[in-house]
Amino acid sequence: MFNSYATIVSLIALAKDRMREEKGATAVEYGLLVGLIAVAIILTVTALGGQLNGLFQSVVDALP
Repeated sequence: MFNSYATIVSLIALAKDRMREEKGATAVEYGLLVGLIAVAIILTVTALGGQLNGLFQSVVDALP
């Protein structure tokens, strides 16, 4: 009985340590994802900027 209790306690302690270590890695991964999404948005807006401007200008011209 005591041996199984000690095993459970050690597994919980190990899990807590792993969670602490993975928080920093997760934050870095989310930061990289946000950076890549920002680069994709900037590239898309730059590539389609003229076309979008023309589209919005045609909508503005069509309004009374």
